[in-house]
Amino acid sequence: MSQPVSLHQLVQQFAHPGRLDAIFLRPGRREPVVAVQQAQALLDRGLSGDRAAEKTPWRPGGNKRQVTLIQAEHLPAIAAFSKQAQVDPAWLRRNLLVSGLNLLATKAIFKDEPMIVRIGPDVVLEITGPCEPCSRMEEILGVGGYNAMRGHGGMTARVLSGGMLQVGDAITCLPAQAPAGAGA
Repeated sequence: MSQPVSLHQLVQQFAHPGRLDAIFLRPGRREPVVAVQQAQALLDRGLSGDRAAEKTPWRPGGNKRQVTLIQAEHLPAIAAFSKQAQVDPAWLRRNLLVSGLNLLATKAIFKDEPMIVRIGPDVVLEITGPCEPCSRMEEILGVGGYNAMRGHGGMTARVLSGGMLQVGDAITCLPAQAPAGAGA
């Protein structure tokens, strides 16, 4: 008979690693994104070459939206909701396209236990929350594009450990430390 598992343990159990399918840099506001095969993640800043990383952090650790991630498996849903034949992930202006790992499950359910993901051998991100769509999705996807993205916009993160990201890198969730006395 197996040991009982606490909710703190369950939220960190994933069946297998995910995969980094694409990397996009946003050089400036309303400028086309640039697809790259690799990018440097900068501690407390974001991705080198992305407009988010150009901002000087105004608080320790930087802001909560240094890197944006979106689920590849959600692209068909966004396409269906926006009546598009398909959706190019570059249109959505997220930095990292991820497959095989449920990004929504990386949202922390315990305030004092943020979810941490490792991408490749070096980069560590703290998932900070959902990446809500902007009104620009109406321009890109057409009428209803904003609502097509709601619930499918991905997640935001901050860089805890910098390094090189490369398309094809594995993505894993790292165990967080449960606070003393935490139970199921």
